[in-house]
Amino acid sequence: MPDPGAAPGTPPPEAMAPVRLARGARGAVVAPHALATQAGLAVLAAGGHAVDAAIATNAVLGVVMPQGCGIGGDAFWLVWDEAAGEQLALNGSGRSPAAMSAAGLRDAGLERVPLRGPLSITVPGAVRSWGDAHRRWGRLTRDAVLAPAIEQAEAGFPAWDGLVDAIERLWPEVEREPWAAGLGHVWRPDGRAWRPGEVVRLPALAATLRTLAAEGFDAFYDGDLGERIARGLASAGGPHTAADLRDHRSDWVVPISATYRGVRVTSHPPNSSGVFALLLLRVLERFGPPGGATFGGRGWSSGAWVHVMLEAAKLAYADRDAVLGDPAARAVPVGELLSDAHVRALAARINPRRADPGPTPVRTLVGGTIYLAVVDAEGNAVSLIQSNAAGFGSGVLDPETGVHFQDRGASFSLIPGHPNLLAPGRRPAHTLLPGMLFRAAEHRPWVVAGSMGGDIQPQIHAQLVSALVDGGADLATAVGAPRVTVEPDGWFAPPVRVLADGDLAPGVDGDLRSRGHRLERARFDGSLGHEHAIELVDGGPAAGGSLAAVADPRSAGLAAVR
Repeated sequence: MPDPGAAPGTPPPEAMAPVRLARGARGAVVAPHALATQAGLAVLAAGGHAVDAAIATNAVLGVVMPQGCGIGGDAFWLVWDEAAGEQLALNGSGRSPAAMSAAGLRDAGLERVPLRGPLSITVPGAVRSWGDAHRRWGRLTRDAVLAPAIEQAEAGFPAWDGLVDAIERLWPEVEREPWAAGLGHVWRPDGRAWRPGEVVRLPALAATLRTLAAEGFDAFYDGDLGERIARGLASAGGPHTAADLRDHRSDWVVPISATYRGVRVTSHPPNSSGVFALLLLRVLERFGPPGGATFGGRGWSSGAWVHVMLEAAKLAYADRDAVLGDPAARAVPVGELLSDAHVRALAARINPRRADPGPTPVRTLVGGTIYLAVVDAEGNAVSLIQSNAAGFGSGVLDPETGVHFQDRGASFSLIPGHPNLLAPGRRPAHTLLPGMLFRAAEHRPWVVAGSMGGDIQPQIHAQLVSALVDGGADLATAVGAPRVTVEPDGWFAPPVRVLADGDLAPGVDGDLRSRGHRLERARFDGSLGHEHAIELVDGGPAAGGSLAAVADPRSAGLAAVR
């Protein structure tokens, strides 16, 4: 969390970590934990497709980084299929149970969906998406793909600072709730905090992963395991049934894109927030490159360009709150949002010299996420973002199966007529967005990238793109430089809280303050997200080129290459 006691203009207490660029020619994996990237690389070395390695990496992250993701959460995929020469998107986000409705919660006296507890849980969609992607591209068996995660859960892994801190932040919030008993049983078994380095074993989760390896990923929904998961949800007080799990399906969809100064930027369509990263870039493009400014290890040398980014983000928030929801229930006007007319109208509202002190109040969505990327020796690429949301999600953990459940349902609105209205079988608006970049006249990806960071994900991604395209930065500099973001000042509030997580270039701090921005300091620890990226240099392996990979130094991640 940001340090409210830091003096204006001072850097955060932690020194920024060095950014290590890894280069290889036959495969690359980036993720926010080293054990996960090692697992993905091993799968590539065994002849696995990028999808095999992505599932292996994701599965290990669900074991060792449960505060960010797990088999009780959702996923959004972008996949570059080198043989077909095309990119596909896979929506692995879950839906609300059939017995849930906004009217029912309002009748119970609620004004919003609770952040924690069984009412916040939507059907987990990630594992179904694993199965869909694996059936299409997988080369290795499920046993081989899930073996690293099973080993980490069964034999154990060392507790690490980020995990321990996440548990200890959450536990006082939920320890008196009856539905949190499973969380306490698994993550505070001795009534105390884990010691960093202490070995953590998760036998129930290991058994569930073994079932998925033996019976198939769909067993999570359709088999005896699905029945047991449904019973676990019901015992925690949830309205979920076995039918809710059996009926869940992923969707293959067409990626969306926008061009930024000749670079095609692709992302996942709604209910993902990808369109709002594209909208930010479209608005920024109207202002032209930041003339005279340079991008280096301390970010942009000019506060003027950072100011425009912040002001554009305020407008994108309002658009998101006004239109984003489940496109199966209500069309989301992607084409209109990215149209020249709308982009011109938004750009005209930005004062290049002064911050808007009263932007439209918006609702925050639930965050808490991991991002990973993989490129294999044939040039196939995966951009995957997967989440349980809000740090251990709902706080509900079924001790029998070891599944802890997301709380993406807390992002739903209870206001009649709202585009993100809770209704039976509906997907909520998501913060999640995977990305890829394509250079002009090149059909293969140039960069595979994405971020965690909740509501600020579109800003993090747009800042990376601007650093690469406008600033000509190398991948390591673009990922590791300080971030400056704006966010709502509360659950429903104007987005005026500006945060920076590193030592900015000389004069930028004062420049932003002089334009009316209320700048605060965040720690360089992932408070402003993680961004990981892989560059396909000279077209990558399929074109005889190589790979460059960077894991965000704010994370416990590692870039692994072959």
